[in-house]
Amino acid sequence: MNLILTVLEIVAPVFLVAGVGFAWVKAGFEYRIQFVTRLGVNLAVPCLIFTALMKTEADLGDLARLTAAGFAGYFATGALGWLLLKLAGLDLRTYLAPFIFGNTGNLGVPLALFAFGQAGLEASVVLLAVTALLSFTWGIWIVAGEGALGKMVQEPMIWATLLGALFLYMGWETPDFMTNTLDLIGQMAIPLMLLTLGVAVARLTPGRVMIAVCLSVVKFLACAAIGWGIASLFGLSGLLLGVLVLQMAMPVGVSSYLLAEKYEADADAVAGFVVVSTVASVIGLPLLLTLLL
Repeated sequence: MNLILTVLEIVAPVFLVAGVGFAWVKAGFEYRIQFVTRLGVNLAVPCLIFTALMKTEADLGDLARLTAAGFAGYFATGALGWLLLKLAGLDLRTYLAPFIFGNTGNLGVPLALFAFGQAGLEASVVLLAVTALLSFTWGIWIVAGEGALGKMVQEPMIWATLLGALFLYMGWETPDFMTNTLDLIGQMAIPLMLLTLGVAVARLTPGRVMIAVCLSVVKFLACAAIGWGIASLFGLSGLLLGVLVLQMAMPVGVSSYLLAEKYEADADAVAGFVVVSTVASVIGLPLLLTLLL
């Protein structure tokens, strides 16, 4: 009973805040998602990533192994997703990127924070950066069939990660007034991401529901298993294992829908995948957390 209450205390705030965003839109209130997303992605989240890395007391070797495990986990997921989609006869441009990349930002970071505390937040932003790097390169190549090095160079989250890692490695710190300012900006990232998740889901129209249901179940189970296997392979345990498995098991991110819309893949099908996997995660993630805690 205590474990169930602990899991509810972790999961409930995340989905309740997202629910506020969902209800806000359904009530007819304005929410300029493009502006809020740009504010979060270009300012709040990079500040969160930089300060979390700069101030972390985690072992550098552990963070390096977590980063390597993250890359390995996503590549393994990509190989499995390619095989399954080929066997099922589904379009790779539409379904492969959503199958690989989960919602490590809007959902993964807050859950890691509530489940594992500040150390979980620090580990989760490392994996968020890995996801962003792969999404803006490999992910765009999958959907559009073209490289995206220029897009990656322009991504603030990548630079925040590199600078944060440099400051961590060198033992540098920004002056207190600057650290406090960056901290204050970064603190709005998590509620903004959760509200935006709820708003985005409220505005999506599910398509091809049965395919989305099947893929959502397979994605959750396969990604959690891959995360667990990769963590064992890289010698990760405790908090690092928990964060890796949790982040790998995240539902489809709204960014996958935006990529499909931009590069003319089947955006309606991806929207259905986003909605169904997010709704299913309300059940799946609490069950997974009971195994991890």
